[in-house]
Amino acid sequence: MGQFQIMAGFMIWTGAAMTANAGSVAALYLCERSVELPVVFVEGKDSIGVAVLLVEGEMIHLETTPSASGARYAGPRNLSGYVWWTKGDAAMLTWFDATTGQETPVYAQCTQSDG
Repeated sequence: MGQFQIMAGFMIWTGAAMTANAGSVAALYLCERSVELPVVFVEGKDSIGVAVLLVEGEMIHLETTPSASGARYAGPRNLSGYVWWTKGDAAMLTWFDATTGQETPVYAQCTQSDG
């Protein structure tokens, strides 16, 4: 499946989460080890946004969480799972271990692609 088909699928999948006041942006991030991460950012009500990532063939749904700088998207605080950090064109994907409270980098160096 091509990148555009994946992104179109994301747009359809996230469409249910969108409201009349919400918008979405599709982006492709290039990470180390030549990994491509397609992401759709959906703006939601009350400043709660969503990032939907395609990681190793699985769609990951994350919501905005407090961040000192940039944007942080994660799942429920008490569960282990992925965390997506962005600041400008740079991003990082980590794995949060709820047992230890630690985040381990999965892809530490991702950059938004222009095309």
